[in-house]
Amino acid sequence: MFSTILSNVRKNVPLIHNITNYVTVNDVANILLACGGSPIMSDDLDEVEEITSICGGLNINIGTLNKNTIPSMFRAAKKAESLNHKILLDPVGAGASNLRTKTAVDLMNEVQFSVIRGNISEIKTLALGSGTTKGVDADVSDAVTEENLEKSVAFVKEFAKAKNAVIAVTGAIDLVTDGQKCFVIRNGRPEMGKITGTGCQLSGMMTAFITANPDNVLEAAAASVCAMGLAGEIAWANMQSVDGNSTYRNRIIDAIYNMTGEQLDKGAKYEIR
Repeated sequence: MFSTILSNVRKNVPLIHNITNYVTVNDVANILLACGGSPIMSDDLDEVEEITSICGGLNINIGTLNKNTIPSMFRAAKKAESLNHKILLDPVGAGASNLRTKTAVDLMNEVQFSVIRGNISEIKTLALGSGTTKGVDADVSDAVTEENLEKSVAFVKEFAKAKNAVIAVTGAIDLVTDGQKCFVIRNGRPEMGKITGTGCQLSGMMTAFITANPDNVLEAAAASVCAMGLAGEIAWANMQSVDGNSTYRNRIIDAIYNMTGEQLDKGAKYEIR
């Protein structure tokens, strides 16, 4: 199943408009190229409608939002929605400040997103309208564990139903649901948390996956999560004794570039609940 999804990305080469944060913008562009997509980065208010019009999908990441880019996010999202494009929201750090929380909640309430992807603290913040995070990282007390898995699955399913969107929660255990079916995914390495931007990269790649597979958004989102986690595993296996987190970042991108559909199907670790 996932091999077909990856094949569609590489066959269709989806053009993805990214309004993303400047900490990771280069890595997002590179992983989009690696998976088979094509990136455009544009956040100026005067051109975002035009840019998003020529693309197939829109990735909005609020990681380094400011008073110039916030209006651009709304304008691009509403244009993309009018064109029936796939739109993803990555509410980075929602709960860390009032501005981030309000922006994310307002975006979610004014735009119909195809996918909302974040860590569990960010997703809880959006579901409740307020909350706290540890900077841009999930609060340890929120973490999805084997002990609270059933409760967590029920929570994200209800949120997906309420927002009529696929909800993707990433962490040690990943959850991807459309409200009916939930992929519980266990790919990845804890060392991925030592790299700034693996989540941002995933959001860009996920937007390409759902844009290239518009009739299978749930499966496409889950496939991208498995692919990213599997790339982390492959990259870690290729690390040398002198390598550090900078090399690890590059090896993850290389693993996505070289990943085959057969490799993804064989390496994906998930169950459906």
